[in-house]
Amino acid sequence: MSEQPTSSKTAADQTNGASKPTSPNSDLKLDFSSFWNYSSAPESSENIVIKKKYGHFINGKFVDPAKGRTIKSINPATEEVLTEFAEGTVEDVDAAVYAARKAYDKVWSKLDPRERGKYIYRIARMIQERSRELAIVESLDGGKPIRESRDVDVPIAAAHFFYYAGWADKLDYAFPGRKAEPVGVCGQIIPWNFPLLMLAWKIAPALATGNTVVLKPAETTPLTALIFAEICQDAGLPDGVVNIVTGAGQTGSAIVNHKDVDKIAFTGSTKVGKIIQKSLAGTDKKFTLELGGKGANIIFEDASIDQAVEGVVNAIFFNQGHVCCAGSRLLVQEGISEAFIRKLKDRMETLIVGDPLDKNTDIGAINSKAQYERINEYLEIGANEGATMYQSSSELPENGYFCKPTIFTDISQSNRIVQEEIFGPVLTIQTFRTPDEAIDKANNTPYGLSSGIWTDKGSKIFKVGQNMRSGVVWSNTFNKFDPTSPFGGYKESGVGREGGLHGLYPYTKLVKN
Repeated sequence: MSEQPTSSKTAADQTNGASKPTSPNSDLKLDFSSFWNYSSAPESSENIVIKKKYGHFINGKFVDPAKGRTIKSINPATEEVLTEFAEGTVEDVDAAVYAARKAYDKVWSKLDPRERGKYIYRIARMIQERSRELAIVESLDGGKPIRESRDVDVPIAAAHFFYYAGWADKLDYAFPGRKAEPVGVCGQIIPWNFPLLMLAWKIAPALATGNTVVLKPAETTPLTALIFAEICQDAGLPDGVVNIVTGAGQTGSAIVNHKDVDKIAFTGSTKVGKIIQKSLAGTDKKFTLELGGKGANIIFEDASIDQAVEGVVNAIFFNQGHVCCAGSRLLVQEGISEAFIRKLKDRMETLIVGDPLDKNTDIGAINSKAQYERINEYLEIGANEGATMYQSSSELPENGYFCKPTIFTDISQSNRIVQEEIFGPVLTIQTFRTPDEAIDKANNTPYGLSSGIWTDKGSKIFKVGQNMRSGVVWSNTFNKFDPTSPFGGYKESGVGREGGLHGLYPYTKLVKN
């Protein structure tokens, strides 16, 4: 850090930001006439190699798209082109599904489970070995701060492969009295907010249970999936077990509607999830859908306020609010609401918005121009609805897609910014008087993915928590993930669970021994 004195005092007149005592008996007082700035701490990307063009990864090899179409990948922090990647068509999906079916029938489903586990374990170790590269590319491609890519996304992705590697030869213990058989070829479509982590959530359990995969990453963040394809090659994974077809919505649709795909796993918007569910109606395909959310963070008067403020910041401003389970609604008990909001505003002033590769950055770039425009539309909607908007005074970079951390107060339950998923660093704040009122407000949305409860009373955690219609309920914390814990939602937040023992179910057919 570097100190930037704002008064006329010289550096010699100051000692570590504190004024000198006038006499040996005087009290030492802090000098608030100076302020501290963090010196730039950029993560170097000089040794990171991003190819000029990427093809699909089909049957163990990178191949050109059937119709030669490509899409540009944009760095959202600079608006510069990172690379070009293939746009998948029906022909590309056919080739990938054919390779996956062949690998399933002839190799992977017949392989000894212990050997499958060894491959998955090897992949986990290689993710660790290439962790720095994966973290930097994730931040370049998606805009998230390097601290989050480095300390959250990549380690937890590796942990999922380690975890499911252990289950590969223990399925008889996972499902006592029943035999777990693989489903077949799994079509998987992942979002742009956690590209590598969502890939791990889907591929690891699929491989552990003996299935093969055709995966499509989001069109704005394909790069870590393509690096993962290189890891599959280096790990010696049999050809066709993992296939990655890049592209946009039409590519995903081709996977969902392919007749030789046995299971669909999708993470993304509720709107697209409904389309997929309609497409699968009347078929015998298994599916899991992890969709949108509008999570409520409930702060009671007996909570540790400072701890809760940090939890709220983590709940909504982590990954620029690009989190399906984000705590995007704050419910504060009336007795502490003024003090809490004041402390929250003070904390927001310390958040650094800027270069995702700078280790000091708290809030990086919005993932894409389209999402940036969507967030700004909701800011206008909130203002037009009569809500009071507060944004931090942080300066934004001149280039790229950046949004200041934002809170709305003076709102009602019917406001669109309270009911609809914004998927950005935008928090709505309401107050409540009783636990029952908090529960009613928290449950009064179409979503049911996550919620948080902050209180000093364990009995209150259980009483309120059991009445929350949320797939995940955190107590005195938020956004804690572990590969052993299931994750999923109620209502319009999805169908099924991923992670933990529950994450094995969608990829198996259970028959009695």
